[in-house]
Amino acid sequence: MNWKVRIGINPLSWMNDDLPSLGGDTPLDTALKEGAEIGYAGFELGNKFPKTGPALKARLDAYGLACVSGWYSGFLAQADAGSDDQALAAEAERCKPHMDRLRHNGVDVVVYGECAGTVQGQMGTPVSRRPRFADDAAWQRYAWRLDAFGAHLLECYGIRLAYHHHMGAQVESPQDVDRLMALTDPRKVFLLFDTGHAYYGGAADPAALLKKHVARVAHVHCKDVRPQVIAQARQGDWSFLQGVVNGIFTVPGDGALDFEAVLRTLRDAGYQGWLVVEAEQDPAIAPGYAYAKKGYETLRALVERLGA
Repeated sequence: MNWKVRIGINPLSWMNDDLPSLGGDTPLDTALKEGAEIGYAGFELGNKFPKTGPALKARLDAYGLACVSGWYSGFLAQADAGSDDQALAAEAERCKPHMDRLRHNGVDVVVYGECAGTVQGQMGTPVSRRPRFADDAAWQRYAWRLDAFGAHLLECYGIRLAYHHHMGAQVESPQDVDRLMALTDPRKVFLLFDTGHAYYGGAADPAALLKKHVARVAHVHCKDVRPQVIAQARQGDWSFLQGVVNGIFTVPGDGALDFEAVLRTLRDAGYQGWLVVEAEQDPAIAPGYAYAKKGYETLRALVERLGA
């Protein structure tokens, strides 16, 4: 492959941290063994991975795998966190173990997920009841905090903050993404582009949204969608987890999204990071190995064609 990207995977294909009933009894080593066998170069982290840098490295090294990155639950949008400086200090302290673990494993980007007030992990709460910033001042205050935290991560760990737009959180829609990118410093805050969340959040053509912000992209989650299920989710006012259980997402090549357009946009912009298959669904219905293999083969074929 002449295009310098690597293909990784999130363990959600085998086990779901938010819904232990979905593959919760699957051992981590099953996912690592099967992922390596399929051809994945690395894994994003989940709850079953070792909690220290050296132990994590040893576990991944045993399978010839790299640490891709890992989700970090941030709370910078928390309104009652005190002053901006106090909120930043609390976040800087809270993130230490996670960032140390990532840095020890050579990771240079962290998945930042905003969790203050989020409803993404609540089975009974529709995504329509997600938190929203009250006014322009709230948006600007949040952007300042993100810029400061992003600068802290770069200075102390050499790690870029890749902001994950996500259903059920403050930054969900294409308009939210536009606004966040406009308000934050491109040297301090980067974008994690998630194809599935982009579509579910309202981007009928995720590649078009990506093209607007591709210069900010530091990490990519490749998930496909089943539009008919998303239509049901919108009509029925489902929660995010209801949607997951009912199959809103799947791996690249198994849904409706145009991944060639997405990957071409990334290639043309000179993107050289990870392409991560991340598709939460029920492994009892969509077996982890088979679907992980399909996702890998879909992306690998596209990368080879686009890199030729």
